[in-house]
Amino acid sequence: MAHPKHKISKQRRNKRRTHDKAVVPTVATCSNCGSAVLYHRVCPECGYYRGRLLVDKNVAS
Repeated sequence: MAHPKHKISKQRRNKRRTHDKAVVPTVATCSNCGSAVLYHRVCPECGYYRGRLLVDKNVAS
């Protein structure tokens, strides 16, 4: 296996790791029911997406 010839400094290592962080997801409010919804997802409460009913939540299975 290959071995590094020189020690990587803490500053250089940390510069590389600046982009490795957790990102908070963007949350919007549903235009139909007002609950919190992730962007570009169907509302889990009412089943609406962009003003249209896509998933009928009132169907009894």
